[in-house]
Amino acid sequence: MPSKLKTECKAWASALAHSGLSASRLGYAKEKMSENGPWGKVLTIDTMNPTVKKVEYAVRGPIVQRAVQIEKELREGVKKPFAEVIKANIGDAHAMGQQPITFFRQVLAMCSYPELLNDSSFPEDAKHRARRILQSCGGSSLGAYSASQGIDCVLQDVARYIERRDGGIPCNPENVYLTTGASDGIMTMLKLLVCGEDEGRTGVMISIPQYPLYSAALAELGAVQINYYLNEDKCWSMDLSELKRSLKEARRHCNPRALCIINPGNPTGQVQSRDCIEDVIRFAAKERLLLMADEVYQDNVYAEGCEFHSFKKVLFEMGPEYSDSVELVSFHSTSKCYMGECGFRGGYMEIINMDPEVKAQLNKLVSVRLCPPVPGQALMGLVVNPPQPGEPSYINFIKERSATLSALAEKARLTEEILNTVPGISCNPVQGAMYSFPSISLSKAAIEEAANDQAPDMFYCMRLLEETGICLVPGSGFGQKDGTYHFRMTILPPMDKLKVLLTKVKEFHQRFTNQYS
Repeated sequence: MPSKLKTECKAWASALAHSGLSASRLGYAKEKMSENGPWGKVLTIDTMNPTVKKVEYAVRGPIVQRAVQIEKELREGVKKPFAEVIKANIGDAHAMGQQPITFFRQVLAMCSYPELLNDSSFPEDAKHRARRILQSCGGSSLGAYSASQGIDCVLQDVARYIERRDGGIPCNPENVYLTTGASDGIMTMLKLLVCGEDEGRTGVMISIPQYPLYSAALAELGAVQINYYLNEDKCWSMDLSELKRSLKEARRHCNPRALCIINPGNPTGQVQSRDCIEDVIRFAAKERLLLMADEVYQDNVYAEGCEFHSFKKVLFEMGPEYSDSVELVSFHSTSKCYMGECGFRGGYMEIINMDPEVKAQLNKLVSVRLCPPVPGQALMGLVVNPPQPGEPSYINFIKERSATLSALAEKARLTEEILNTVPGISCNPVQGAMYSFPSISLSKAAIEEAANDQAPDMFYCMRLLEETGICLVPGSGFGQKDGTYHFRMTILPPMDKLKVLLTKVKEFHQRFTNQYS
């Protein structure tokens, strides 16, 4: 150690010794000094933001980290009772083999490398979309910043899409914000909402089971998570009496200000009925709650008799009593539906009935991040403005979209059918989205085996991973009623792998049940 540094260390230790610190604390300080230099680390686990330590995100949690380790072990030649890990833990469509929509990639390719606009192998409608997007970009380049709210022509296209989807109900582009996936919009709105301390802290109602983005965001922002339970016995439907119970209890210890709904549902795969949506809107109006409608799976509806109804459409069809007053923010994304373009991080949110002064603050907040990824914005523009009848790419686009959604519908049916043949597993119909959330019966012996170490369904899923290479997420990562156990699995794997996955789950559950019977 250089003499100057040694002198400083001695002086620092002497100062500590005369400061009244105990010998044990002094020893700890010397130890930290030797590890981190004379002054120690500024940022430690004890001095970091305490809310960050409360953040958990199950779909990329410990079980997924172990799956990654197992993949590495397989590559290094470690012998396992399986040849590969099948990850059914996350809705990452392209990672599971889903093919991109040709038209979208053609346009994005030309936007990224405009020289391709001179290539005769690209269809004219794709070239037209690419030129239109580039003309709206600074310097006609996808590499330029956009306006903070988003590329103007894409904002216009999103507004026209919403109008078509909702049967002509007007949409003002000034109320549309392009986002870095839906997650970014959700986080932005929660930042605007959360305030107060102690019993005045903002509470946000979220469904249980829930998508862990919500619990993680609320923990990070220091808000109060208010759980309302979906009704598993009625295909994970929302129950108005449960909403009332949850709200009444929450008002004893916080200030509930918002209600979040995921429709179609994640992780539960349900599609809410129009009657249910009307009930929710009346409830929000009466209780003065802002509605956050997560509608990223709006094209993913499979079950006969089910139909997607946007919250905005229902709100406006209920008349001015509600449409002039209920505050609503809805979210969509390029990551799901038939597109599955998760990596581009494209999305939008539309705000309804927001206070003008709050909207000014929202504009300020989004300006701080400069802009969402411009390629993701361009892709969002293509999703809402795809090839039209008569254009060269239309027939192939319809064929690809239909094939993707038909395959997902078949996989949803197969998943429910096979899982329900397994004694001890019960799976509701996968009405929409990309997941099933079956319940599993665990014996007292299995629960006790897990008790000192981890949640019983985490124990179950970890055993499943180690013995079969199947990576699922335990229901405890999404929330569930006490005494019930579940897992979430995506239906995205190719049909051949999905059949392997379901067979392995079936065989494992039978072995596991026999072992702990």
